[in-house]
Amino acid sequence: MTRAAYQYSFYELEAPFQLEQGGVIEKPVIAYHTYGILNAARDNVIFICHALTANSDVDDWWHGLFGKGDIFDWDKYFIICANNLGSPYGTSSPKQIDPSTNERYGLDFPFYTIRDTAELHLKLLEHFGVSRIRLLIGGSCGGNICQEIAYQWKEKVDNLVLLCCSARETPWVIAIHESQRIALRSDPSINDKSEDAGQRGLKACRAVALPFYRTHSSFKIRQQDHEMDRLQDFRASSYIEYQGEKFIKRFDAHCYYSLLNALDTHNMGRGRESIELALSEITAKTVVIGFDSDILIPKIEQQFLAKHIPQAEYVEIKTLFGHDAFLIETDDIRKRIREHIHI
Repeated sequence: MTRAAYQYSFYELEAPFQLEQGGVIEKPVIAYHTYGILNAARDNVIFICHALTANSDVDDWWHGLFGKGDIFDWDKYFIICANNLGSPYGTSSPKQIDPSTNERYGLDFPFYTIRDTAELHLKLLEHFGVSRIRLLIGGSCGGNICQEIAYQWKEKVDNLVLLCCSARETPWVIAIHESQRIALRSDPSINDKSEDAGQRGLKACRAVALPFYRTHSSFKIRQQDHEMDRLQDFRASSYIEYQGEKFIKRFDAHCYYSLLNALDTHNMGRGRESIELALSEITAKTVVIGFDSDILIPKIEQQFLAKHIPQAEYVEIKTLFGHDAFLIETDDIRKRIREHIHI
């Protein structure tokens, strides 16, 4: 399937963006990709929320669901993916210039939450005059953002697909994030305002995180050494080293630090009496997809979501690939979505 024709654009808000915890972003910018054409009724919208280190070019990292007659059919739908707040790919982030100092924000970027990211996405939808979302979909961090949008827009969201996410960030995941923040802080350059600040720490972060995204079985199949007498230079070691180098070439340490902090704030029940009550107010027909081998956000978290969202069904995909399966198992994802919702 050929790559979809797309538009990569920026939307600069006229007013400062007020953050949930009291901070302000003075000159907020949203970077986003669109595919297809918005219809006259402004209701043929698919809105995709991306994961922690992805970007708004969803056809690049979720290409297996794009195409005529597929889930993301750009001939039929107007598909939008906005870059998350704090990410290095164009939306306001620690890379932005602080107007009070005329240098990068770095670690001084205002504290923000997952809820703030959802609110910024809603600003973009309002900019387009969107009347309804036909399908709202996201995996991992993107699934958390989707929950907030579905809660805020309620009856304006027809269908919701949540993959490998939770209603609240768990202590297990927060501990993994803190391990990565410790790695970042161990690199003294993280406090600099330069573009290459914290790169050694960022590489260490990737090394900490990667095993949690996959599984014991997938590493054994793909990274096993076949030489019985090998004592060093293991394939698994080379893989982690390679992925770390690859990551620091495309990401920013200050952005990663702020994104980890934001992800820890995810809690659908905060200020809403309870998590269960908040989820009960989501009206969209919902499919919650779990992966049996996910050790980062286990399927029990998706089962909880499906139990408390009124029109939700839980489906499970068997896979060797753990948490990263939501980027890999596109055939099974397509099948499960089509079994339960019609768009």
